[in-house]
Order: sequence, then C-alpha cells, then structure tokens
Amino acid sequence: MRIGSHLIDPPVVLAPMAGVTDKPFRLLCKRMGAGLAVSEMTTADPRLWHTTKSRKRMDHLGEPDPIAVQIAGYDPQMLAEAARFNVDHGAQIIDINMGCPAKKVCNVWSGSALLQDEPLVARICRAVVEAVDVPVTLKIRTGWNRENKNALNIARIAEDAGIAALAVHGRTRADKYQGEAEYETIAAVKRAISIPLLANGDVTTPERARHVLDVTGADAVMVGRGAQGRPWIFREIAHYLATGEKLPEPTPDEVCAILCEHLEHLHDFYGEHQGVRIARKHLGWYAKDRPENAAFRAVVNRAESAAEQLRLTRDYFARLADDAALAA
Repeated sequence: MRIGSHLIDPPVVLAPMAGVTDKPFRLLCKRMGAGLAVSEMTTADPRLWHTTKSRKRMDHLGEPDPIAVQIAGYDPQMLAEAARFNVDHGAQIIDINMGCPAKKVCNVWSGSALLQDEPLVARICRAVVEAVDVPVTLKIRTGWNRENKNALNIARIAEDAGIAALAVHGRTRADKYQGEAEYETIAAVKRAISIPLLANGDVTTPERARHVLDVTGADAVMVGRGAQGRPWIFREIAHYLATGEKLPEPTPDEVCAILCEHLEHLHDFYGEHQGVRIARKHLGWYAKDRPENAAFRAVVNRAESAAEQLRLTRDYFARLADDAALAA
C-alpha cells in the first residue's frame, strides 16, 4: 500500500492511541514489523505546542521513515497551521483525528464529534491538504451513533478534498470500544472510494487480520489495542499474510528482552521518575493474558526506581522460563 510516495510494507499499521503510541512504543512496534506507526494525537492549539508533553509528542529524532503525526482540533485554519508546524518538525504524513470517542475530545467538538458536521469535515480536510506538501490522511468511525452512520459520505468528502488515505474504525462514536467491530460499513466505504483504505477494530490475531482484509477489501489493517502488551503482533500478522503460517509464540526470555528494552527506552525518554510510572501500564498490558498476572501486577505497583523495575521484571520472567523448562 502507498500513502503518497511512501510504501507501507507490510500493510500492518499501528493505530494512533493517546497516551500509548509515544516515541518509545512507535520505535518498538516498527522494529517488531509495523509498516507504519502513527503518533498519539497532538493538539492543534498553538498555545500548547511548547509544553513538555507536546515537545515529547513531536520528538521524531531517529525515528524510521515514514513519520506520521496525528493532529486533533475543530478549526480548519488552526488545524492547517498545526499541520505546517508538524511538517516543519519532521512529519512526513499528517493524519487528522475524527475517530477519538473520548468525552473530553468530543466535548470540544473534536475527534469523532466532527462526524456530525459534514460541511465542517470538508473545510477541515481541504484546509489541511492545501496547507502542506505531504500526504494527509484521515481516521474516522462509521458514524456518530448506530442511527447515524455516515462513513460513506465522509469518505467521499475526504477523497474529494484530496485526502490520501482513509482509516475506518468499525464502531460508531457512541459504541466507544464496546461490543465487536463491524466490517460491513468498512467494506462499503472501500467500494465507494479509490484512495487506500485501512481497516481498524478488533484486529487482535493474524487470523483476524486476514479475515478483516478479506471481508472489507481494505488495503491494510490498523492495529490498536491488539498491540498493547503484544508488540510482536505486527511480525505475526505480516508473516501470516505472506505465508499463511503462524509464527510460534515468543518465549518468556524473548518477551523479557523485548519488554526490558522498552522499559529502558521509556526511562531514558521521559526520565526515571516519569518513565517508571508510564511503564506501569505497559507492564500491566504485557501481563494481562498470563495466568500469573497477579504476581506481575505486584512488579508494576512496587517498583519506584528504574533499576528496581527492571530487576523485578527480569526476575519474574526468569521464573516463567524456569516453569516452562520444568513443564517441558
């Protein structure tokens, strides 16, 4: 799949997720096989561009191409200026957020709230596309609620405005993350447009990725929550799409090495105090599907220093490896 001049290979993309897809996680997912990793959303409000949080979100030094940055807001000219600002700071693809269902985003008429105002969607898309010389993409949901699914209209508006690719999450804003994603709407959107389409929602296994591509006709899959605690899902999906075969699950030693590298990058990127605390949610996600997760949560909650967090993590996975060896 291509977005402008950028080849996205494999066609497996890390979805933008607020508080998750920071630079350490994007780098990890790219190393684990993601063809593209989109940043967590950055605000279009210029008053907030120079805060510590925004500076971290705009740090792309050493990040492999292409660098994709998501922007969020409601004012077309403000979003256009945000796009220019981020391109000046390294962005090679600009993504517009019209998919976030969070109340604090929708209450300021941003994210998926914008789907209620199709003329405004058109003005935003045109303004951002005209503001920059890089490809502009758009992420949406299927509609505001199940009674108002307008993804087809939004898709046509986006294509007419010059949007280079469209990502569709198979839920409405009202659904948030509840229930199962539906792919019929995504398939209808794909039939209605000629620009590349990324299918998002419940892509949690290689088999599901193959199914979603088959039923929607999408050009790529976008993985969100399925990558939390399982960043190797990208190489698993890429291998399965290419060969039809499943890779073996990573061993406890392999998971430990991946996780400790991630922790070290978080500690370095944010500083020890903040890095240790941000790492806790990632530790919890790594443990969520493991029967020993109660013990691992103790690691998450007890560690106050980087050294202690790494030591407890290594000790935990060493015990898992010993248990696996005894069971073999």
